[in-house]
Amino acid sequence: MKRALSAWALALALTIPAALPASAAAFSDVAADAWYAQAVEEVTAAGLMNGVSADAFAPDAEVTRGMVVAVLWRLAGSPQAETAASFPDVTAGDYYAEAVAWAQSAGIAAGRADGTFGGSAPVTREELAVFLCRYSQHMGQQTAEGVLDQYADAGDIQSWALEGMAHAVGAGLITGLEGNILDPGGTATRAQLAVILQRLLIPAVG
Repeated sequence: MKRALSAWALALALTIPAALPASAAAFSDVAADAWYAQAVEEVTAAGLMNGVSADAFAPDAEVTRGMVVAVLWRLAGSPQAETAASFPDVTAGDYYAEAVAWAQSAGIAAGRADGTFGGSAPVTREELAVFLCRYSQHMGQQTAEGVLDQYADAGDIQSWALEGMAHAVGAGLITGLEGNILDPGGTATRAQLAVILQRLLIPAVG
């Protein structure tokens, strides 16, 4: 997993002006034949994700918890939250503050065991699955029931993430990796998030 980009650069990816190129072809690090190229094209055109600079998308960079909530908030139409987030580590100056406030009130973001949100922490694949499941539930969509025991590491999924992972797998949002594993504790990349958002856009515009 590449870690060359700093946290501020990744945060910038969600806040840079829309005037920057919204085309996968404009990103020097997104090859035209990359498995995620079309997804990058669609999600940047939709304004859900941006590049980390005018000509870089950073497809292999890790996704943070704050980024996930921010893009889901955008996908929902950037609704205004009635109250601020109550997490002690989320301040008004955080780029994801309004998104987290919405996600908390909508039951999408419940925070971590210590009461914090951890917006700058890399999101694990099972955490991402839970966010996706709760988002679908909030939007009134039927949750899927994927079969998890077909994966070699299904037993590694934590109990609190089982429903979320079953939905994400059943809905085709999260797929297995090489070696027939789900890697629930592994981190998600920006390329993977772009593909997931592309899949979420299908019912959104259909």
